[in-house]
Amino acid sequence: MSTLKLSKPHHLLSLSSSFLCSSNRILSSIPWYAPPQPHKDDPILSAISEVIKSSPTKPLDSSLRKLLPLLTPHHVVNLINFNPHSLSPSSLLSFFNWLASRPTFRLTIQSYCTMAHFLCSHRMLPEAQSLLQIVVSRKGRDSASSLFDSILETRGTHKLNFVFDALINAYADSGLLSDAIQCFRLTRKKNFPVPLRACGCLFDKMLKLKSADFAWAFYLEILDCGYPPKVYNFNVLMHRFCKEGNVRIAHLIFDEMGKRGLRPTVVSFNTLINGYCKSGNIEEGFRLKSVMENERIFPDVFTYSALINGLSKESRLDEADLLFDEMWKRGLVPNSVTFTTLIDGQCKGGKVDLAMKNFQLMLAEGVRPDLVTFNALINGLCKVGDLKEARKLLDGMSTSGLKPDMITFTTLIDGFCKYGDIDSALGIKKIMIEEAIELDAVAFTALISGLCREARVHDAERMLREMLKASLRPDDATYTMVIDGFCKKGDVRMGFKLLKEMQRDGHVPGVVTYNVLMNGLCKQGQLKNAKMLLDAMLNLGVVPDDITYNILLDGHSKHGSSGDIDIFRSEKGLVRDYASYTALVDESRKISKEHQQR
Repeated sequence: MSTLKLSKPHHLLSLSSSFLCSSNRILSSIPWYAPPQPHKDDPILSAISEVIKSSPTKPLDSSLRKLLPLLTPHHVVNLINFNPHSLSPSSLLSFFNWLASRPTFRLTIQSYCTMAHFLCSHRMLPEAQSLLQIVVSRKGRDSASSLFDSILETRGTHKLNFVFDALINAYADSGLLSDAIQCFRLTRKKNFPVPLRACGCLFDKMLKLKSADFAWAFYLEILDCGYPPKVYNFNVLMHRFCKEGNVRIAHLIFDEMGKRGLRPTVVSFNTLINGYCKSGNIEEGFRLKSVMENERIFPDVFTYSALINGLSKESRLDEADLLFDEMWKRGLVPNSVTFTTLIDGQCKGGKVDLAMKNFQLMLAEGVRPDLVTFNALINGLCKVGDLKEARKLLDGMSTSGLKPDMITFTTLIDGFCKYGDIDSALGIKKIMIEEAIELDAVAFTALISGLCREARVHDAERMLREMLKASLRPDDATYTMVIDGFCKKGDVRMGFKLLKEMQRDGHVPGVVTYNVLMNGLCKQGQLKNAKMLLDAMLNLGVVPDDITYNILLDGHSKHGSSGDIDIFRSEKGLVRDYASYTALVDESRKISKEHQQR
């Protein structure tokens, strides 16, 4: 490549503007041996500016390909700072992004920071934040201090009004909240204006990602720096602490509102009242209700719902009814939450008639019941055995446009099974399968229990297999019910087969399971096998109880020799350990031998 022979390097500045417009001619005029330090009149800057200006008609790739080897990060910084041809911010940003995409050119941190300053000065904050986010992603955690210094070093003549907002947001959006907080604290330490907008965004991020304690501490910190207090933020913090079960701190936040010159709203009171009611301190909830009324902040539907819910959970149903009546007298129409809360409490407290009365009132007031309302009523009706009304409610759900869920069906299955209507329970199961609603362990256990009670032990065993096929693990009690069913049918062999299945599945059968098998053996007169089972229990560390020994005594008294029947009958209910049982058996054998010798 030819070079222009100049006696003095400063002659470069006198090149004609027409000559500079051609990048090829510039390349031929730049001496390779001593590239000048870039400044605002640098011909490279002018050439690049011309190319960028013409970029709408000529692509940057072809125009800048030959200039790129001469370009340094200093050129980029000076181009942004001096902008000799007054390029538009969007044009400069396009050029910057083009450079960033070149694999042979590496932009420095200073380049990015300078560009961020430039964009912020033109109110292009999202674009500035995007650039800083690239830097943050590269530098990673614990880089706030060094990046902050880079921002200060590259500020030039730019004001710092918005760049710290962009920096804090870049760290916050990258999930590096500790670095974002450090940037905020550095602005305070250096006596720069606090970036309040970014502080608000950072606080919102903390509420979502950090503990309530962390967010509250930061909120107090930014308030002390001039961040304007907002009732909404206090309410959100109170809600977080109440949700985490820390009502004491929530109350401190409530009190802080007054210290900051804010007046709590009905939402503020409701949040705290609800927190106290859920934590079981209903009295404090009622005290706050009185404070509300004294301050001319009138309780609303949510206030009453929270208090009624608290009373219902403590089974203080009469007080809940009185509060419900007070609502009506104040002209407040309960919503679905209020009605459902009261109905659920009454159903759980056995006042199903009153719950049904309120359900009818709910319908009359045009308040639409939801799935929770129907499930609460169906559960209450099943508990008192009113299965006909429960089934009627199931049919009424479709009229209301509601689809029963697993809880609805499982509640009905359990109710039908407990009251001996196993066929209806199996009918509900069939509906669930048709509706593609999977049965859970509760539904299967209820069906197995119901079938066992009806002595339909083979059906119960098939249901057990179905449960296992559905990848649900029966508990010890479920296995034991089926084992007991087979033993009562005289099929002790099947009982032992299920025992082995239990053990293979990782269960450790307890004394109740062994007692069931022991009873099956003794009823069939298999006293020797019963004794072997007792020994097996002891070897496995399963401690027999008085029921175990009484089952054995009953077996001896019914199937032992005629000479020792009276001995076992007289001791039934008194033998409670292995030693006394063994002594009794030995005595029986001794007496039996004496009878034989005579």
